[in-house]
Amino acid sequence: MKKSLFALAALTAIAGAAQAQSSVTVYGLLDVGYIGSNERSSNSVTPVTKATTNQFGQSAESTSRMGFKGVEDLGNGTSAFFTAEFALAPQDQLSSGNTNGGLLNRQTFVGLKKNGIGQTAIGLQQTGIFNAVAVTDPGQMNNVAGNVIYASTAGTSTGGSDAGANSAGFTNRIANTLSVQSDSFAGFRANALYSLNNKNQNETTTSLATTGGQTNASGWGIGADYTIQKFFVTGQYQAFKQLTSANDLVATNLSQFTNPQANGATSAPVSQGSVAGSNGATTTTVAGSAAVTGTGSNVQDNQFYAGATYDFGILKAYANYLNRKVTAVANTNYYGKRQAEQIGVRSYITPTIEAWASAGLGRYTAFGPANSAVNFNAWQLGSNYYLSKRTNLYAIYGQTLTSTGSYVGLSGSSYNGNSSGVSNYAIGVRHTF
Repeated sequence: MKKSLFALAALTAIAGAAQAQSSVTVYGLLDVGYIGSNERSSNSVTPVTKATTNQFGQSAESTSRMGFKGVEDLGNGTSAFFTAEFALAPQDQLSSGNTNGGLLNRQTFVGLKKNGIGQTAIGLQQTGIFNAVAVTDPGQMNNVAGNVIYASTAGTSTGGSDAGANSAGFTNRIANTLSVQSDSFAGFRANALYSLNNKNQNETTTSLATTGGQTNASGWGIGADYTIQKFFVTGQYQAFKQLTSANDLVATNLSQFTNPQANGATSAPVSQGSVAGSNGATTTTVAGSAAVTGTGSNVQDNQFYAGATYDFGILKAYANYLNRKVTAVANTNYYGKRQAEQIGVRSYITPTIEAWASAGLGRYTAFGPANSAVNFNAWQLGSNYYLSKRTNLYAIYGQTLTSTGSYVGLSGSSYNGNSSGVSNYAIGVRHTF
């Protein structure tokens, strides 16, 4: 009896110590409200088209989500940690929207951290550019039009409330990834990632036999940031390559020239004003023009981002630059390139009222100098009224305009497009927990 009581006491003590050394946090965000838009587009074939959207929608200021994260102290300055985060769709019947059929995985990873050195993690993770934009974007990556860096358009006829695995300018998150991040040393911090998902097999086509694979996706990224007093600057570069069909390695077969996606799917837009849906829809749109669809991909996707902020006290200033080039592996003369620059400010007008403004411009170039560039510009205004630390009301208005342009299509056909634009606005409430 005494031995049983002693064993029970020992187990209770161990369990108490384990609970004291680890913690798990449930967190989330819900964003709902009124969303509206006015869109106008045209080309040389069809007449001017207009679309007006009004709805009680979701995720205009921030994508709704729910997550779990935990930390366990392993002793000697070492700890283990995890994160599992999923998108939520409060206006739809299914948890992540009617087109997803379940929870959309935003990030899920496990890692180790050593104080004074840094941390490493493996799993589905946000990219270095995504994390850099998150702290240097004046609009804090909201989903309303008018942002040329994080181009998402909630409530429009073609847009969604979340840019999914890709936004127009960069890859948001990537699976099968090992990441490394250093601690801050004299204000300097470095990060890197390596993604690997190669499944090789012999694939025979009507034109050739080669070693290829249905999912050969890999990539890497490096970056660094520096903080000195009120000034912060960051630079990030990432490159992803995907080979999914031996047939598409033939230089004459470029009909499936699209971008890699985090889960090995093969679609994402390069141009302004078009965002891949979180369900992995396979559409690439060139600056509001006719869509080109495909299901295969053999591309090299190179992305660069630089951002800076300076806190003047009464307001915070922002500057951003983004460059993305997606090149066909079969023929490097075929590519899509998107460049964008943006400036903005953000400030508390009163202790409870926050406002921001941003303006930017950019250019989309397809398939080399033979094609004229399509230019775009955008601006956005927004404000938050904080009812409490966790709940705020918001109002956001943004506009994106694209110029007349022409390009040679993926199949070799030509296209001439006229100017187009979208106005997007939202009023809602956001609650974090």
